[in-house]
Amino acid sequence: MGIAVAMAIQIAKATPQAILEAAELIKRGGLVAVPTETVYGIAADAANPEAVARLYQVKGRPRFNPLIAHVNGLAMAEREGVLNGLAAKCAQEYWPGPLTLVVPVRAGGKTCELGRAGLPSIALRHPGHSVAHDLVTALGRPVVAPSANRSGRISPVSAQDVAEELGHSIDLILDGGRSPLGMESTILGFLGDRPQLLRPGGLERGRIEHFLQMPLAAPVATGDKPTAPGQLSRHYSPNARLRLNVIEPEPGEVFIGFGDIKGDCSLSPKGDLRQAAASLYPLLRHLDRTHDRIAICPIPQHGLGEAINDRLRRAAHRD
Repeated sequence: MGIAVAMAIQIAKATPQAILEAAELIKRGGLVAVPTETVYGIAADAANPEAVARLYQVKGRPRFNPLIAHVNGLAMAEREGVLNGLAAKCAQEYWPGPLTLVVPVRAGGKTCELGRAGLPSIALRHPGHSVAHDLVTALGRPVVAPSANRSGRISPVSAQDVAEELGHSIDLILDGGRSPLGMESTILGFLGDRPQLLRPGGLERGRIEHFLQMPLAAPVATGDKPTAPGQLSRHYSPNARLRLNVIEPEPGEVFIGFGDIKGDCSLSPKGDLRQAAASLYPLLRHLDRTHDRIAICPIPQHGLGEAINDRLRRAAHRD
């Protein structure tokens, strides 16, 4: 039986004792915000359909949108999914880290069908943050942990972001400091003839292609029937209207610059894409509090710029 929805939010420093207590809370059906190297996630017991259903409800996330099951290493991952040669090779090279692998689900795995949105595949990641790793280890089985925000909203990179976004609707926030990367994981699919880039993210496409010595297959448009997290047309969105690839802002717009393009503020004055990725969500969240129109200059498409532009396109999409 799941625990009741929390009446008051608790933020706890992510000490070893707090992590053990959080694992016990998750075992009882609770929801715990946890830091990862990408963004903060809401962790629920992947084996508990009631807890996973509550997670979907708290986020306002459609149940056809699958979740990522977070594991503590390759051995746990292989109990949940079937990792073929290339998938296992990528896991060995890039785990722990910002890479999610979508593979066929393994019969007898602990992740419930709801967490997979009923798909015959499963999304797996070994996070590169000690708090998330230790939480999964203490639980002894995977947690599903989508970003700790309302569905479609700007992803959180701090405990305070989570508290502001979710209020009293979850049971505990583990404060492990700011997420250093600030950009969600790259998602690769291993369901066809060659690996497919399902979502660009914190691990650059070029690095993966160089490692595998092959190009990644292009993502296929899924509309509103995603095969992996982060594929909905509108996502990562501020309330303010967001206009992209702007050189000259319109009157009333706050202008975000990059590199040599000066603005009212900048993702990275020195043109560093890693700094820009880490700055994107905090800056959008900050500007969204005081402005209803945001413009942003062009961001290079190479390296982490591919993931940044993907997030910006989804953030700017209007139904």
